[in-house]
Amino acid sequence: MRQKVTLKMLAQELGLSISTVSKSLKNDPEISQITIDKVKKLAKERSYKPNALAVSLKSNKTRSIGVVIPDILNNFFAKVLQGIEIEASKNNYKIITSITNESFEKEKEYLDMLSYNGVDGFILAVAQETQTKGEFEHFEEILKDDIPVVMFDRVAEEVYCDKVIVDDKKGAGRAVDKLINSGCKRIGVVSTIQKLSVGKERLEGVEKRITSYETTTKLLKLKKTKDYEQQIAQFIEENNFDGIIGLDETAAVSSVNAANVLGKKVPDELSVVGFTDGILSKHSYPKLTTVSQHAKRMGSTAAKILIDKLELRAERYLPETKVIKTSIIERGTTKN
Repeated sequence: MRQKVTLKMLAQELGLSISTVSKSLKNDPEISQITIDKVKKLAKERSYKPNALAVSLKSNKTRSIGVVIPDILNNFFAKVLQGIEIEASKNNYKIITSITNESFEKEKEYLDMLSYNGVDGFILAVAQETQTKGEFEHFEEILKDDIPVVMFDRVAEEVYCDKVIVDDKKGAGRAVDKLINSGCKRIGVVSTIQKLSVGKERLEGVEKRITSYETTTKLLKLKKTKDYEQQIAQFIEENNFDGIIGLDETAAVSSVNAANVLGKKVPDELSVVGFTDGILSKHSYPKLTTVSQHAKRMGSTAAKILIDKLELRAERYLPETKVIKTSIIERGTTKN
């Protein structure tokens, strides 16, 4: 193994003090440009790299952010992660990502591990099991240690921290408007996320908006133990729906597939609107009309809030909630 080059070695070779070498590498105005150039030239030749641990101990910062997400296969979370990474990189922060796979215990373990290893702050979406249990003490412990937390999308209202959410209720209302304006009279709602806060928000948004049209709707809570398309096909046939709102991408695309199985023409006989503008939406047939949550923007917004806290640039130091507005992306599953 090649010997690691240190400041002391560079100083000895140049006949300078360690302090002078260190200041030269930081472009300190106390040091002449000739000396700075000489030090940087040798540092490059010797492949010198600063000791990250020493730098973090001195500054009390690691310039690293812990990102904890429930599911990496979910295109929405992948896009949020992309937004976080871009914003973090712009500000010279690194991200360390952990996947909970919707587990309460894994979420606790990753928070403990990352905080122990000195991340400066957290950006996270709450695991499904955590929301179901309603146990949020592990977040409170992190905040007690003065480590800032920004929650996104799936948040715990009980935890006093910054949050970035989507206007899910209004987005659901837009989905209702789209179907009604397309001529739909009997609208069904299909969901695989009924236990999550976002699923409840979207359902509430649908129910509130649909009453203004003096009509009602029914909800199908999909069971993971059964075939989604079969459950939806039966739901559509029994209620003779001409419109379906999928509260998540899986439910919506499965509804399109169920319509194809039934021989119903989409969108002529059945219109479908979903949530999350992911890969499935763009590759279903027909392509899915969807409520876009602008995941990448959500990620960059969460990162900006956290970095502003860490760099003390924030105008307000009290936690706040930022809302990302949704929009409808019209494709082939609804009538124009």
